[in-house]
Amino acid sequence: MSALTGLKVLELGTLIAGPFAARIFGEFGADVIKVETPHGPDGSGGGDPIRSWRHLHEGNSLWWTVQARNKQSIALNLKDPRAREIARQLALDADVVVENYRPGVLEKWGLGYEQLRAVNPALIMVRLSGYGQTGPMKDQPGFGAIGDSIAALHGVIGAMMALRHRDATGGRWNGKQGADCQAGQGQMVDVALYEAVFNMMESLVPEYDVAGVVRERTGGALPGIVPSNTYTTRDGQNIVIAGNGDAIFHRLMRAIGRDDLATDPALVRNDGRARRVEEIDGAIQQWCGARGIEEALGILKGADVPVGKIYSVADMFSDPQFLARRMIEQHRFPDGTPVKLPAVVPKLSETPGETRWVGPRLGEHTEEVLKSLGYDSAAIEELAKTGAIGLPDN
Repeated sequence: MSALTGLKVLELGTLIAGPFAARIFGEFGADVIKVETPHGPDGSGGGDPIRSWRHLHEGNSLWWTVQARNKQSIALNLKDPRAREIARQLALDADVVVENYRPGVLEKWGLGYEQLRAVNPALIMVRLSGYGQTGPMKDQPGFGAIGDSIAALHGVIGAMMALRHRDATGGRWNGKQGADCQAGQGQMVDVALYEAVFNMMESLVPEYDVAGVVRERTGGALPGIVPSNTYTTRDGQNIVIAGNGDAIFHRLMRAIGRDDLATDPALVRNDGRARRVEEIDGAIQQWCGARGIEEALGILKGADVPVGKIYSVADMFSDPQFLARRMIEQHRFPDGTPVKLPAVVPKLSETPGETRWVGPRLGEHTEEVLKSLGYDSAAIEELAKTGAIGLPDN
């Protein structure tokens, strides 16, 4: 068994935030059903837009291979009330619904949290949006590159907390209503992209409130934590050096031949170093600029100074640490073409995650999922003919 075997997740979302959250559930064994838009009558469009982003293989992006691994794809035209009823059935049978539409869209379709909760009080809905479900900016769209992924992680964390609470208060809904309804307490996990990034801001708020400091852009440096920066070597490579611990700073300065700075009493503590950051950074950059990457790394590692090269993906593929930790997995597309994928993280000792299959074709599991809901072949064919659903290769 995997860590989340038996957990049912419905994904109503596109692109990054919602799908990344659902992907994590799937990597650890949950049954994830992803709802996608079918192709139009002329065969155009359809599917999560990320299917066509960047480099393609057999009509789908290589990104899709990772973002949709372990998911089942069902193609539903949610503009059609019959398709919305299918989505509603799936949502009510799910433990977790993950969505990243603009606030209010699901409510218009009868799939909002309060509407579903009225039937299934144990339901957990993870809602990811640019600015959250409330407030004056809630209706504005929001995208944030890495912010989407950070928001997705917060969504999964919130969902796992909510699942723990649900199970402690009665468990999964038994499918009955009224007096026979038995269920734990579900809840909505409301994640705003800007708040997920805001949560990463360390001491930003109290520094402004108490000290009046407005932190600005600083590139690769950590302001006020010295030395911590990115430096360029003679051969044009970039390395990160974190010499901010007091003892580490002493070792670093001796390693680069600056005993005068190593023994300067004004630089023993970080607050003193912060006042002379330009001098210290200049000394380190001068030393790095006179050496190739391998020489610089060798000397600093020998001095037990935290240092690392900024990797390209090519470096990752051959790095002994990546290989020892099995961070690159080998898989194959359905046509037999080999493809390497990033391994699943975090690493669990007893129930590790895994890639069971790569991203599916659009609507690959539509028929399978509908039959599990009680639809027969004739009903499925009729829904496909009228455009309410999409089947593979249609």
